[in-house]
Amino acid sequence: MKDEVRLAQQGIDEDIHTTSLPDAFRSLAEEVKRRNQKRATTPATVAEKLEPGEFNTAMVHFYRGEIQRSNVWRTRLDTTTNWAVLTTGATLSFAFSSAENPHFVIPINTLLVATFMFMEARRFRYYEVWAHRVRVLETGYFAPMLSQRSIPPDKEWADHISGDLLSPHFNISQWEAIGRRLRAIYLWVFILLGLSWTLKVYLHPFPTEDLKEFVHRARVGLAPGWLVITCGAIFNFAMFFIAFSTRALRQSSSEVLPLEHFEWSPFKQVSDWAGSSLMRRTTVSRTKKARGRMRGVHKTEA
Repeated sequence: MKDEVRLAQQGIDEDIHTTSLPDAFRSLAEEVKRRNQKRATTPATVAEKLEPGEFNTAMVHFYRGEIQRSNVWRTRLDTTTNWAVLTTGATLSFAFSSAENPHFVIPINTLLVATFMFMEARRFRYYEVWAHRVRVLETGYFAPMLSQRSIPPDKEWADHISGDLLSPHFNISQWEAIGRRLRAIYLWVFILLGLSWTLKVYLHPFPTEDLKEFVHRARVGLAPGWLVITCGAIFNFAMFFIAFSTRALRQSSSEVLPLEHFEWSPFKQVSDWAGSSLMRRTTVSRTKKARGRMRGVHKTEA
C-alpha cells in the first residue's frame, strides 16, 4: 500500500514538474520518457528499434557469417570425397600392378569408402544447417530487395531465422544425407570397385574358363568364394536400394533450387520472445507462397 502511494506521489510530482516547463522542453521530456519505456521484445520490434542502415548492416554481417560457416563445412565435404577417390585409385593401382597382388584389398577399400560416406553424410547434415539459413536470407530478404518486380517481402523469414537460432536442429535426416551423397558420388565409386574386383578375380593370374574356378579364386582366407560373392552382392544391392529409395526425401534446402521449388523445413518456434515453451512450426510450401506473390504482382500491374 505504501509503495502504491509512493508511486502515485512520484507520478504527480513528475506531472507537476513537466507542466511547469515550456512547451518545447515538455515535448522533449515526453519524447525521452517514451523512448525509455521498454516494450515487449519480438522479432518485429527488434527491427523497429533499429534504423534501416543498422538493420541492413546487421543482416549483411550475419549473412557473411553464415556463408563462412557453410563454406567451412562444404570444404569438409570435399575432404572426405578426396579421401575416397585417392584411396580407391591407390588400391586399384596396387591390385592391378601385379598378378600376385591379392584381390581382397578391393573389398577392404570398399569398407573404407563406406566409412568415408557415413562421415560425409554426417558432415552434410551440418552443412545443411548453415546452407538453409543462407537460403532463407537470400529468398526472404535479398531477393525482394534486389528484384525489379514488385514482389512483396516475405514476412516470415525473420521468424524462421530467429526460431532456428534459438532452437537449432538438423534440417534433413541421416537417411536423406546418405542417399544424396550416394547418388552424387559414392554410388559410382562402389560400382567401379565392384567391377574392378570382378575383373581382378577373372584376369589374375590368368583368365578363368568357367564359373567354378571364378568362385574358387574369390575365396578370402577361410571364407569360401560363394560367401565372399554373396556378401559383395548384398552390400552393393543395399547401396542401390538406399540411393533410390531416398529420392522421395526432399527436406534439403539445396541452394541451387529456385524459389518456386524451395520449401521451409519445420522449425521449433518460441511462443513469445522470452517464453520457455517451444512448439513445432508447420511446414510452409514455398511454391504456394511464390504463386500467391506472382498473382499479386500481376494484379498490381493490371
